Amino acid sequence: MRITEVEALYLRLPQIQARTDSSQDALLVRITTDAGIVGWGEVDSCPWAVKAAIEAPVSHTIAGGLRQLLIGENPLEIGRLWKKMYEATLYSGRDGLFVHAMAGIDLALWDIKGKALGRPVWDLAGGKFRDKIRVYASNMFRFTPEETADRVRWCKDQGFTAAKFGWEPFGRADLAFDLRMLEAMRKAAGPDFDLMLDVGLVWDATTTIQRARAFEPFGLYWIEEPLHPDDLEGYGRVAARIHQRLAAGEEECTLRGFKRLIDEGGIGLAQIDLTRCGMTQALAIAAYAAAKGIPVANHNFTTDINTAASLHFLAAVPNALVLEYCVEPSEISRALAKNPFKLEDGCFRIPEEPGLGVEPDPALIEKYLVRQL
Repeated sequence: MRITEVEALYLRLPQIQARTDSSQDALLVRITTDAGIVGWGEVDSCPWAVKAAIEAPVSHTIAGGLRQLLIGENPLEIGRLWKKMYEATLYSGRDGLFVHAMAGIDLALWDIKGKALGRPVWDLAGGKFRDKIRVYASNMFRFTPEETADRVRWCKDQGFTAAKFGWEPFGRADLAFDLRMLEAMRKAAGPDFDLMLDVGLVWDATTTIQRARAFEPFGLYWIEEPLHPDDLEGYGRVAARIHQRLAAGEEECTLRGFKRLIDEGGIGLAQIDLTRCGMTQALAIAAYAAAKGIPVANHNFTTDINTAASLHFLAAVPNALVLEYCVEPSEISRALAKNPFKLEDGCFRIPEEPGLGVEPDPALIEKYLVRQL
């Protein structure tokens, strides 16, 4: 079996709001083989730049696009192809954008291998530690405490047992506003519903320590990414001084980056985005975290391709904590899959179908596909 085509498909809502909301568009990777097997992946990054990273022609041996490296290759040789892509993009890659693009390709290759062998991806990754996993509803903050509290109630009504809220306007104003927001959320949630807080990179270490102590009465399940991802010394200070679990990792895409966050930053939860790391890297990151006694969760604010990859990943590692599931109402995010996942007792079951076990709807791709800049 050989790869015959690698495509980057950019989907975008007609109107994009200027918010930190990656559910408004999607970059899908489709890999076709001469055996008629098609694999699907996804990249959560800067879509047009990722599309260029995949489709660019060769410049020289360590600077070029990824597509031309893969045509004619055996898609089952996933580890070798990861190494080939990494080495062939040393000038422009090694982290960030090109690794994001490699991640989408990597997911599509795992999907192909599972379909070719008739096995789910978790089986190829060594087996599963669980048949289902708890899911939390991931939301953007609404702009008032009342609107956010209504969203908490909506999450409970849908059957979730936990919810996360993130980014603006929380953390951008004074402490009093943040306290009003959390008071409204906890009142709506009740005592037995877990709340997570995604600050969105806006505080320094001192502010984070002060706010975390003020937030202790609300029983937060974790506090996520209060600091800039490069502030490893600050993360270390915070981790040593607060009682809530400190979560981070969505900006990282390599084992090297997560090692720094764990060893220098002292985080208590490694959040791994399969559409930025790929399955191959994610499994290595989870193994390192497990050796350090750190649980892992996925990061997912995009489509059910990401959800499917995350389910297989979290099934296949012993230190999985919970699954993030974006519930923002974008049709791209929530309606792409022909076979969406169903919440049962606050959990998703691990897919049993070959490959990733999810197929995108061609009609929705056609509806939102962007053909030129």
